[in-house]
Amino acid sequence: MLLNLLKNSAFSEINKFILKHKLLKFLKVLAFFILGVVIFWLVYKDQDLERIESILKNDVNYLWVWLSLFLGLLSHISRTMRWVIMIEPLGRRPRVLNTFLAVMVGYLMNLVIPRMGEISRCGVLSRYEKISFTKLVGTVVTERIIDVIMMLLLTLIVIGTQFGKILEFLDNNPVVKNKLENITFSPAVIISLIAVVGAFYYFRRKIKHSALFHKIQVTLQKFGEGLRTIKNMKHKWAFIFHTVFIWLMYYLMLYVVFFSFEFTAHLSAIAALTTFVLGSFGMVAPVQGGIGAWHFMVIQALIVYGISKADAVVFAFLAHSSMTAMMILVGLISLLILPFINRRNTESS
Repeated sequence: MLLNLLKNSAFSEINKFILKHKLLKFLKVLAFFILGVVIFWLVYKDQDLERIESILKNDVNYLWVWLSLFLGLLSHISRTMRWVIMIEPLGRRPRVLNTFLAVMVGYLMNLVIPRMGEISRCGVLSRYEKISFTKLVGTVVTERIIDVIMMLLLTLIVIGTQFGKILEFLDNNPVVKNKLENITFSPAVIISLIAVVGAFYYFRRKIKHSALFHKIQVTLQKFGEGLRTIKNMKHKWAFIFHTVFIWLMYYLMLYVVFFSFEFTAHLSAIAALTTFVLGSFGMVAPVQGGIGAWHFMVIQALIVYGISKADAVVFAFLAHSSMTAMMILVGLISLLILPFINRRNTESS
């Protein structure tokens, strides 16, 4: 009886811990969502909403917006094809349709919980294609590394060609400038890194023999299998093509919207690239769909190129809303049809 009581007490404490962890995670997601909404509100609170509505009704060439959405869809298809190429070295070739639907579900989940999309699409594809979830995560980690490299290359191009504009952007936004300086030169960050390395070195023997370390080691080995897919893939040139094509479509998706408005139609391709890069940094913020943060960065970038804030907020609203609406629509459709197109496989298994 005492043993059962202890077991029940232990399970009760574990359940409390899990519930507390889930609650903290939920509160964190909610806090970031509220932060995004607050930033969005701060950006638009002093704007003339009637003017924005009038411009959106009468002064927008929506053909360019539809072209933007089409280019965005092409980028998602290309990302799907690239992922298939990366999965092949694992000994499986998933169906392209299932892979595309999984990618779109991932985008949808990112709009609900930041960074959840990568896990979600791996879970979807693992379920319907019977591929190791951990190995799929390894391929997605590789994707993210490559995306970061592409983002850095584009950032270097912008800095090299638009250095004066970047300085003007930072001068106009001292908060952003101070944060960059704090991240780069913060003593707390440097001391923390030294402390972590020192603690690991001091306790390395105990850590290496722990069950947690063994579990991490096994997980990293599976990750490694996913990461090695680049080395073992058959279609390296196709992989490179899709990588470049994805980012080209991302850029053009924003650039063509410039032609929707008279006040941005005259801006150059490099101005659009600068806006795209700065907007992408807004997307990195841990808020759903970059809401607020993306708007702020794009608006400030356009101001640097002589666009009034009143016009810039209209541009940012239309570009972000159309992009988000497409992801929600296609993501929901993908979520709904996945069980139906995989019904036979589910029933047979």
